[in-house]
Amino acid sequence: MGVTLRNWRVLGAACFSLAIVIGSYVTARGVASPPIAEASTETELLQAIASRDSDGDGLPDWEEALYGTDSHDSDTFDLGMDDGAAVAQGLVVPKAIADVSGAASTSTRAILTDPSLPIPGEGTLTAAFAKNFFALYLSAVQSSNDGNLSQTDMQNVASEALSQLAGSITLAPDFKSAQSLTISGSGPEALRTFAVSAEAVFKANKSSATKSEIFYLQDAIEGNDTTALAQISLIAKAYRSTATGLAVIPMPAELSSDDLVLINTMARVSEIAEDFTRVNDDPLATMLALQQYPQAVLDLGNAFIRIGNVYKTAGISLSAGEPGASFVNLIGNIAERQKASKSHE
Repeated sequence: MGVTLRNWRVLGAACFSLAIVIGSYVTARGVASPPIAEASTETELLQAIASRDSDGDGLPDWEEALYGTDSHDSDTFDLGMDDGAAVAQGLVVPKAIADVSGAASTSTRAILTDPSLPIPGEGTLTAAFAKNFFALYLSAVQSSNDGNLSQTDMQNVASEALSQLAGSITLAPDFKSAQSLTISGSGPEALRTFAVSAEAVFKANKSSATKSEIFYLQDAIEGNDTTALAQISLIAKAYRSTATGLAVIPMPAELSSDDLVLINTMARVSEIAEDFTRVNDDPLATMLALQQYPQAVLDLGNAFIRIGNVYKTAGISLSAGEPGASFVNLIGNIAERQKASKSHE
């Protein structure tokens, strides 16, 4: 059964489409020479999470969460074999499968998982996926002629389980609505005033992180950096605090729609970053967050581009060092830094 679960990794990786990701500094496809980490970064991380095996027992950590085995003990039940081998022989049955009617009959040698060990937390996406996957699996076995499933059959089960889970997830509502924001004035002076205030919000909520959340997640998964998830939490807090700060600034009429998108997208990226920090206790939440991340960051970059275009249309050009310049010129500044960096390569 462990083998059937592993098929999900391939299906999950296939959900990614090529997208530009640059973490805490944002841009979009139209910007000349932007700093980019392509979707391969998320794909690699997805595969790394799916195959992460802390104790080398042949059972990846996220599957250990499903089975209730200890990801830091290769022989959780003292069976004289690695947990991966025990699962392959049907000696360890996930709690989720025990909850399905008739599941216990699938193996007369089954050892139900020790309730004292960590299992997928109630309400986590990993727990939801586990229950749905095994329910579909048992249904497929019962429907088969000989009680056996081919690799294709098992892939179909995994695909259906993931699809049903993804379809059941409702994104959190927008952080703010148009009615909750204050519009005040219009024209060049109002735009300049807003830029100064927005710049102050960004500076006040700047995190101490030296890289983006996606690369800290990479450090946590591939480099076993025990401090990386704490850094992601700080970044998520910075996104959220910035969105909160921007929401209370009176905005010019010209920016009403774009500023709302910026606020809500920053809050959304904050939620995604928080899901990154759940990789150890709810790995499936992190996997799904990785799927959502490229589009969310692209939306964030596009919001900054549209805001910059509003200032250009109004004939407002702010030089480096002028109040509000770092906010208005954010995307352009990133592109310039990349050009300078490439010229020194």
